[in-house]
Amino acid sequence: MNRLNYQHLFYFWHVAKEGSISRASEKLHLAQPTISGQLAVFEQAVGEKLYYMDGRKLVLSDTGRTIFRYAEEIFTLGQELTQTLLGRSGGRGLKLNVGIADALPKLISYRLLEPAFQAGEPVQLICHEDKAERLISEISLHSIDLVLSDIPATPSVGSRVFNHLLGESKVAVFGTPELAERYSRDFPHSLNGAPLLLSTQNTALRRSLDQWFDDQGLYPDIKAEIEDSALLKTFAAGGTGLFVAPIAIEIEIQRQYGAQLIGKIDAVFERFYAITAQRKRKHPAVMAILENNNRGWFV
Repeated sequence: MNRLNYQHLFYFWHVAKEGSISRASEKLHLAQPTISGQLAVFEQAVGEKLYYMDGRKLVLSDTGRTIFRYAEEIFTLGQELTQTLLGRSGGRGLKLNVGIADALPKLISYRLLEPAFQAGEPVQLICHEDKAERLISEISLHSIDLVLSDIPATPSVGSRVFNHLLGESKVAVFGTPELAERYSRDFPHSLNGAPLLLSTQNTALRRSLDQWFDDQGLYPDIKAEIEDSALLKTFAAGGTGLFVAPIAIEIEIQRQYGAQLIGKIDAVFERFYAITAQRKRKHPAVMAILENNNRGWFV
C-alpha cells in the first residue's frame, strides 16, 4: 500500500461510525453497492479484512479498529480546520486517548485522570471502556496513549509496554442505610449469608475477595456478579445487596449512591495501574498523570 486513498478511508470511517453500510449510505446519500465496492477496494489495498458480520451487526477486526482510530483523528482534525477557517475555532486541545478497564471504579478513574487537565496545555480527553486485556493490546498498536487498569500488563504483550503503579486502597463493604443497620454488627461475621453484589471472577478484586472469604470461613449470598462497577453500585443503591469498594472513595460513594460504610477489610487492597507504550511516554498529559504526587486520598 504505497499511497492512502482518503476517499476510501472516508467511506470506511462512516461505515464504522454508523455500524452498517446501509446507514452509512443514507448518511452519505450514496447507493449501498457504491460504498460496498469502495470498501472492497480499500480492504484489498490494505491487504487485511477490516470488518466481519456477526449476524446483522458489523464488527471491526483488530486492523479495522486501528484504522478507525486514525481515521477518527484525521477527519475530526479536518472538521476542526473547516471551523477554524470559518472563524469558529473553539481552541483545539491536545488529544489524549485513554482506555479504562470496565472493572475500574469510575470515581477512581476520574481522580487518576484529573491531573491531565492541570498539565498546562488544553487537553481533549477521549475515553474507551473495555476489558483490560483488549485495551492493553491497543497500546501496542499505538491507538491508545494510556490504559487505566486494576491489573498490570503481563510480559506476554511485549517489552515496550510499561506498568506504573499509581496507588492502592484498602476496600470496605457498603450498603444502603437499611442494610447497614442490619449487617454492621459483628462485622465481618455478619457477612455470612448476607446479600452481596460482586464483580465478575475475571477481576483482581474478586479473586482477592474470594480468597479472603475462604480464609474467614464466610459464605455470603451472592445475588449478582456485575462487570461494570457503576452498574454494580446502581443495583446496590436499590437495596439489592451489599457491595465492596475502595475506602479512598468512601465520601463520594456516600454522596452519589446514598450508601454507608459497614466494615473495612484490611487484608484486601485494590491496586490501580497506568499502562503506557514507550512511544507515548512523553505525551504531556500522560506525564502529568504519572508524575502526580498528590495522591494523599489513597488509603
